[in-house]
Order: sequence, then C-alpha cells, then structure tokens
Amino acid sequence: MLLRPLRSVQQSVQPASKPENLTAPPPQFTHGASSLLEKEWRNMEWSEDVRETLMESIRSFKPASETVTEARVLLVGPVGAGKSSFISSVQSVFSGRVINRAMVGSSSSTSFTKKLRSYNIKGAGENANEPTALVLCDIMGVGEGESTGLTLHDALSVIKGHAPEGHQFSPQQPIGAETVGFIKKPSTNDKVHCVVFVIDGSKVGSYAKSFGATFQQLREHISNLGVHQVALLTHVDQVCNATRSDITKVYKSQAIKQAMVKAGELLGMATSYIVPVKNYCSELDLDENTDILLLKAVDHILQYVNLYFQDNSS
Repeated sequence: MLLRPLRSVQQSVQPASKPENLTAPPPQFTHGASSLLEKEWRNMEWSEDVRETLMESIRSFKPASETVTEARVLLVGPVGAGKSSFISSVQSVFSGRVINRAMVGSSSSTSFTKKLRSYNIKGAGENANEPTALVLCDIMGVGEGESTGLTLHDALSVIKGHAPEGHQFSPQQPIGAETVGFIKKPSTNDKVHCVVFVIDGSKVGSYAKSFGATFQQLREHISNLGVHQVALLTHVDQVCNATRSDITKVYKSQAIKQAMVKAGELLGMATSYIVPVKNYCSELDLDENTDILLLKAVDHILQYVNLYFQDNSS
C-alpha cells in the first residue's frame, strides 16, 4: 500500500470524467487596499535591525543535540508550489544577491526536481564561506498521475534517513535495500528533523480534494516517526494586490488570512504552524522586507527542529 504515488491515495473516489488538474489557472484575486484589516492578525516588525537579528539567530543556530551537527529539513509539496524557489530565496538572503542554486522549473504538471538534493545554507558577511547548521532538502514534487510524483514509501524512506544524497526518484523503483547507496542503519544525522509542507497560496482553493486526504495520511505517518511539521504558504504576492505592491501588508490582508485557513484545512494543520512567504522569482535585487518574511519562516522552522531534538534527547 505504501508504494502508491502520493496523489493516488483516493483517486478511486474521483469521477473518471473529471481528471484532476493541478495546473489549472489560479483564481484571479482582485483584493486591494479595501480588503486590508485595520490591525495585523499577527504581530510583525519590519526593519533592518529585525533582518540582522534574524540572520544572526539562524547563522548561530546549533542543533540541541550533542550527536548532531546539522539540522536536516525536508520540503514536501505539490509540483510548482515553490519548494526549490524557497531554498534559492533563503540562499539569496545569505548571499546578499539573488541566486538560483536549487534548480527551479516551471509550473508544469511534472516535477522539475527528480533527485534528493541537500543544500547547506551558508553564512553571510565575514562568515560567507562557512555553512550554517541548517540543511534544506529538496525532493521530487507530488505529481498528478500514477507514473509521476513522489510516493508515500519514498517520502518516508527519505525522512527515516535511508535515501542517499542524489537518489533519482522513480515510482517504478521504490527505495529499498537494493538501491545504490541505501543507508541500512541511518544515524540521527541522516534522518530528517522537520518536514515543511509547501502550498501555493494562489492555488490553495483549487487543489483537488484528494490532496487533503493524501497530505493528512502522510502527516499521520510522519507524526508516528516523531517528526514535527510546519507549512509555508507561497506566492502570497499573487493572492492580494495590496501585498503584491507592499509585502509588509501580508498580515493585514484578509485574502491571505483566508488562504491560510484553506491551507490549514487542506493539510489538517492549525494555522499557527503555517507562515506566508514570498520567494524571489523574477527579481534581480534583494528586498529588505521580503528577506524578513523569508528569515521569519526559517526561524519558525528551526523552532520545530529543536523540538525534535528535545523530544529525542534521551
């Protein structure tokens, strides 16, 4: 049962005449200043000092475990949701310029990422060549059909630490003892310490219903492994016009708040675990406020990484 692709968990309940369409055009949001709330629904500070404080906190982060040198964070989500873009965006913040080390594809129905790739987040300034203790892991996206996309079995194999770096995913060849580089007895260093679900805010209302059952089944398995989970709501600048022109309006936007609620329903997750982000896509230069939103998301993730180590300290 575990070898079925993630998207196929409840496909039997979908009418054959209505195939799932993950790549349907996102809803056209027209929310502007009139949809902004008077008060932020989450407190957020925007300043250069906040940005530098967050960067220093992440740069100096150390796993709360004597036996682990790196915190491994796995990003999971539908094809085109922005997993690779988030990794590149975080790298950009610490590099001081927009870069794309994590290869980013288009919004097609097939995953651009085919292999397991781990990216060390480098320091900044005087520590530019020194890696932080944070590693973001990119993985094949959840696809549409039987022959595409990540399987539940392979996702759990990665989280348990069995999958070797660079493993090429194939639904027809599940990760097992015969896999080249298979890690038979993974150490805590090999395992994933936090799973981050990545959901496209501009499509959250149009994802097929089967996604909900799929993700919640996956979340149950991950919880049984003792791994904490959070979520990113990406493309928030496409959800609300006011946020598109000024990202600091993100926590005053009624539309984004509603998208967060829908993401929570999709994942079976309280909205307190979900944070909005704007990835660098077409920009050539960094923006201070976009950086702050990205850094706040990383800080949020690291809180749950440490909970994993605290839970497993014995």
